Amino acid sequence: MKYVILLGDGMADYPLDELGGKTPLEAARTPNMDAIARRGVGGLLQTIPEGMGAGSDVANLSILGYDPKRYYTGRGPLEAANIGVELKDGEVAFRCNFITVGDGKIEDYSAGHISSEESEELIKALNSRFSLGRFYAGVSYRNLFVTHMGARLLATPPHDALGRRVDEVLLKPESSPEAAQLNQIMLESRSLLEAHPVNRRRLEEGKNPANMIWLWGQGSAPSMEPFREKHGVSAAVISAVDLIKGIGRYAGMKVVDVPGATGLLDTNWEGKAEAALKALEDVDLVYVHVEAVDEASHAGDAEQKVAAIEEFDRRLVGRLLDRIDFPCRIALLPDHYTPVDMRTHSRDPVPFIISPWAEGGDGLASYSEKAIKEKGSLGVREGHLFMEVFLSGDSTSSAL
Repeated sequence: MKYVILLGDGMADYPLDELGGKTPLEAARTPNMDAIARRGVGGLLQTIPEGMGAGSDVANLSILGYDPKRYYTGRGPLEAANIGVELKDGEVAFRCNFITVGDGKIEDYSAGHISSEESEELIKALNSRFSLGRFYAGVSYRNLFVTHMGARLLATPPHDALGRRVDEVLLKPESSPEAAQLNQIMLESRSLLEAHPVNRRRLEEGKNPANMIWLWGQGSAPSMEPFREKHGVSAAVISAVDLIKGIGRYAGMKVVDVPGATGLLDTNWEGKAEAALKALEDVDLVYVHVEAVDEASHAGDAEQKVAAIEEFDRRLVGRLLDRIDFPCRIALLPDHYTPVDMRTHSRDPVPFIISPWAEGGDGLASYSEKAIKEKGSLGVREGHLFMEVFLSGDSTSSAL
């Protein structure tokens, strides 16, 4: 038996007036996901434990079977693992976004999805200016800062602070000497970045400038047991996002890089499908993560979210279904809700499908939040117990 997990980041949502009272999943044309639903059983998965932030880091750890309350140390170290930054004892990795600030407020958490090449130039300038730690280039606006302080500070994700004043959402407590030093770096980055040729060009081209850095998601290196030892199967992960690939590296999973995988609507959908099929020749389970749906949600763009879901269904899910001619169990789910109206994550339990199911399906006509809530026989489950249910294919599993 082979296993495939298809994850549309932030795919779940609430009904929207502009979609006639439907959610993006209900409004989108998704014949392939609906076919999976018709052959399987559904349930709701609480991927965000009580008291923890509704982030992709926490949610994806849960889905992979690693209880975030035990394994989570922060987002930064997970991203560090994928860009080859090995954290030493006492080192703290912060996620470092390039953001756009105007009139003292955060206007864009991604600086207009700045290119990786432009980010690299800006990272070099930051390292030439600041000596409290080291900046590392990642993908697009998602970069890294490693230092020896700040592990216990309270940090606000920039996508949770859109429209808010910078001085309201700096690292806290602001009375902390460590917070004061790190906040100073963020504030002083503005004068350096605004004068940089990269941002002058972006302004001339009508693009949002990367005129400030934002530090958040910090933590030290986690300790995780290998996925194969924990679950008894070998696994690979496919994603455009350093965070997800970093989780895979800490879990000892094979990390597959796909050329042209961008994390946006223009990602290489077919390439991810082909990479998943190829990986299944060598491993038992493949975890395919798609970021594009979440990015549309953060942009508050319902039309683009529907388009991303349809591309996910047609070009990734459909291509896989056409080519899978061997015993295979498929799971379909988001990691968390990212409601378009909120433009950030929420901790609602997410709808999941496991297909096929030995005991017969739930009689679902489609895959959507409402359909799973009304007919899903597996009920609401704790996120970190999902993998046991999925691999066993058994409703009598101890995880239930």
